[in-house]
Amino acid sequence: QVQLVESGGGSVQAGGALTLSCVVSDDTIRSRCMAWFRQAPGKEREGVAFIDTSGGTNYAYSVAGRFTISHDSADNAAYLWMNNLEPDDTAMYYCAASNLVVQSPNVFRVPSFRYWGQGTQVTVSA
Repeated sequence: QVQLVESGGGSVQAGGALTLSCVVSDDTIRSRCMAWFRQAPGKEREGVAFIDTSGGTNYAYSVAGRFTISHDSADNAAYLWMNNLEPDDTAMYYCAASNLVVQSPNVFRVPSFRYWGQGTQVTVSA
């Protein structure tokens, strides 16, 4: 079974930075694209950053300019560099991967991704 293993969450003060990592455990699954989603208590899961194997990226408006997604095809891993964090960024962050091509306007749709991680908590205090 394919597993996505996330790490890097934690607690920081507003203005701080964190980097999340996501490694796909099964090398037979070469991800065509990967994304990060987040879900705050009482809210729906929302996409924040997306990357395809050509390096094309998409960002949610709320994180554009603060978050950067990258993909390491050799390691079959994705990373989310989060800077200037705000209290509204507090959520459980999930890594997602697809071995199929995902294109706009579907890059932030949950059903577009077959594989999901268990989530890593990010908490930003004021």
